[in-house]
Amino acid sequence: EHVKNLVDGCRKALKECKVKDENIFETTVPGSYELPLAARFLALSGTVDAIVTAGVLIKGETLHFEYISDAVSSGLMSVQLQTQTPVVYGVLNCLNEDQVKARSTGNNNHGEDWGKTAVEMAILRNEALNIKGGKQSTLMDLGFGKPVETKEKKATPGFF
Repeated sequence: EHVKNLVDGCRKALKECKVKDENIFETTVPGSYELPLAARFLALSGTVDAIVTAGVLIKGETLHFEYISDAVSSGLMSVQLQTQTPVVYGVLNCLNEDQVKARSTGNNNHGEDWGKTAVEMAILRNEALNIKGGKQSTLMDLGFGKPVETKEKKATPGFF
């Protein structure tokens, strides 16, 4: 239920950002631990501009929560650094279900923020890497990626 609320919030934000339904791919995995591998598969497919993960981890009485949280966080960071595909860390790490509910419903649905972050990072990536060219991007207008003009040096005798 909570993950569905987060996904719904993400979809709402993507629609607000004018992302078409046909450009949204959604899949499920058994648990949060599987998110990094699924994200890597999607990133390597070359068919996505950004990935939003959605999951919930609730602390129990053992260290399992800490191990899973750390592994998922590290794994997702690794995927985005290795593939140059933005991966939004959409995993709620909470101490109890009340905290999850407070962060996945109503005006505080974190999924909405994650959707907007995905769009922002996809645009940044595409501009920075000059993907989907055709017109100059904002970053190019600021001087990134523009060819540097150099004056030709005339040959002169002597040293350098």
